[in-house]
Amino acid sequence: MSSPQYTYAPQYEPSAGVGEYPGGQSVLYGGTGEYGDVGSYEVPGLYDAPVLDDPLAPSDAPAPSGTPAGPVFPRQAGEGGGRRKAARRRKARGGESAARRLLPQALVVAFLAGGTSAFVAQDKAVELTVDGAPRTLHTFADDVTELLAEEGVAVGEHDLVVPAPGEALASGDEVTVHYGRPVRLTLDGTRREVWTTARTVAGALRQLGVRAEGAYVSTSRSQRIGRAGLALDVRTERSVTVMADGRARTIRTNAGTVREAVEAAGITLTGQDTTSVPPGSFPRDGQTITVLRITGTREVREEPVPFEVRRTEDPSLFKGTEVVERAGEYGLRRVTYALRTVNGVKQKPKRVRVEVVREPREQLVRVGTKPLPTSVAGADGLNWSGLAACESGGRPNAVDPSGTYGGLYQFDTRTWQSLGGSGRPQDAPASEQTYRAKKLYVRRGASPWPHCGARLHG
Repeated sequence: MSSPQYTYAPQYEPSAGVGEYPGGQSVLYGGTGEYGDVGSYEVPGLYDAPVLDDPLAPSDAPAPSGTPAGPVFPRQAGEGGGRRKAARRRKARGGESAARRLLPQALVVAFLAGGTSAFVAQDKAVELTVDGAPRTLHTFADDVTELLAEEGVAVGEHDLVVPAPGEALASGDEVTVHYGRPVRLTLDGTRREVWTTARTVAGALRQLGVRAEGAYVSTSRSQRIGRAGLALDVRTERSVTVMADGRARTIRTNAGTVREAVEAAGITLTGQDTTSVPPGSFPRDGQTITVLRITGTREVREEPVPFEVRRTEDPSLFKGTEVVERAGEYGLRRVTYALRTVNGVKQKPKRVRVEVVREPREQLVRVGTKPLPTSVAGADGLNWSGLAACESGGRPNAVDPSGTYGGLYQFDTRTWQSLGGSGRPQDAPASEQTYRAKKLYVRRGASPWPHCGARLHG
């Protein structure tokens, strides 16, 4: 007879943290072992034998399949306590090992989670508008300068960036770049070069503060301004007063010349009419322009041309004596004058043309350099001043009413020249006239002066 077979069923303690399976494999609660998911910490087949609640009572439970029939006895004293202590030690060591395995993984997960958060925080969604072209982009730039450099947007001193370069960036910001454009502006006749960030002529006028209402603009106000710029002629509306025909007219005009402003006032310039300021000049705001109505004729006059006198020294003539060797002749010229009447008032004639008809002939004069004698024997002691006072009133250039006699002593020209005198006696110095009179007295006595001769001895 064969011996009875016994089955030992060890008790499993659910309070343990780690279960140990055949072959020594350990899993965490709820972990996955070679038996799949273990949710109730039971291993199939391991605890199929019944466990007796009472160690002294035999079990009535059927034996597992393949197990020999027979009574089941309880564990021997001391056997269960030793196994439980060993199981607890294995559980503690398994928990520490699992914690050591999980710590690096937890640190990596925490690091990656923190890095991802920082990565997401640095990424910014901004809108960049360059010269009117907007686009939305993501950037890690800290400020506007970095963003522009990152996008390859170069700006110069005439360009406008909003916000300003160097300003900090935040997600949701809008950055705008306006490129500067050169404008060669002629404003009311004054030329200068200016810069604008506007992209149309109308925008440039507003930005430059030009009063565009009523102004003349050389191109369409909707004309786009390229990066190369453009030339622009602007004439603003001005107030101008035009005085014409005794009436004042004040108008507002953007005319480019005074003539155009006058025509805009309904005034016509005809013939020689002109204005008080040059007709081609630029009319200024508040300026008063007077229209000059001009009528005129031309007049031709013949005028003499004076001759020149050339004098040469002659040692044969006494000092102070001049002799005309050749008389001069006047020339003749034809002069054209413009005679004008401005607003009914005659103006001074204006010489506009000169034509010489005949050239003048030079006059030649001989001038004496010979010293005069101081006395004439037989006549020095006489009263010559008394005779001169009686004959001419003491005037060296005196001439009688008939024109025949002249000088202090009233010589006729023939007698004068016979005494060595030149020209006319009244043209000679007083000392020479007295000298010639003394010579005449030596020749003829006092007879040449029948009325005043007695004064010589008085």
